[in-house]
Amino acid sequence: MVHAIEQIRRMRGGAQSHLMRCSDGEYYVVKFQNNPQHRRILVNEMLGTRLAGRMGLPTVPVEVVEVSAELIRVTPELCIELPRSRTPCAAGQQFGSRYPGDPRQMTLHDFLPDEKLRAVENLHDFAGMLVFDKWTCNTNGRQTIFIEETARRQAGPAETQRATEKAAEETEARGPAYTTRMIDQGFCFNAGEWNFPDAPLRGLYARSRVYEGVTGMHSFGPWLERLEKKITEKALAETAEEIPPAWYEDDYDAVVRVLEQLHKRKKRVEELILSAKNSNRVPFVNWK
Repeated sequence: MVHAIEQIRRMRGGAQSHLMRCSDGEYYVVKFQNNPQHRRILVNEMLGTRLAGRMGLPTVPVEVVEVSAELIRVTPELCIELPRSRTPCAAGQQFGSRYPGDPRQMTLHDFLPDEKLRAVENLHDFAGMLVFDKWTCNTNGRQTIFIEETARRQAGPAETQRATEKAAEETEARGPAYTTRMIDQGFCFNAGEWNFPDAPLRGLYARSRVYEGVTGMHSFGPWLERLEKKITEKALAETAEEIPPAWYEDDYDAVVRVLEQLHKRKKRVEELILSAKNSNRVPFVNWK
């Protein structure tokens, strides 16, 4: 667990999260227990991101972030804005998603035009994330961020001046490269409902170009295999143990029911992918 030290800015989105500097020297996008979407959103974020990480998907580190009542008291911006009122953010243990670098030195993109999507080095991971989103019944569109290669270098260890200059020359010659990180698992398990109302288009990323590499069910094979082998009943239980009880209001039986459904649903993922394939949207244009 890390402790919040300073609020940096309010972030976009329905959960009204805040970017905060924390005690480990990192920055986190923090969602609070009294966010407008649902307290269970925090459970979904922690559980979903940890499980996606076990599958080898490109997520970001997540932590429990302790936010003190004193920091909230001296920071008026730490509030939840409702249609006719404002209420302070809750103190205590909140969910934090690590910002991939220093926000003062790097820019993240939540959208890339089609011609730049081809420059995303791990574009194939969108197929793996669809396996995850179908399995968990993510009822929101897939959310992701894109990081420029130069930004990744700023966020990493110091390099020699010559190495940095060479990387800049290569980037200028071929255009910027990007990697993607999958964020925002808050609407897995249908947000605060904790049920699984499957539908063909749910879980798909908005741009079908990210699935151009999909040529059949075999394209999802590595991810389906990881889901089967790495997400065991034991792994599900261990991951759930990391979640603060306050996030699910001490109703662990409800958490157990979600875990039981997740274990059963592993066998349905291929069927759910085929449902997306056969939809009017036709997301997999190169499926043979």
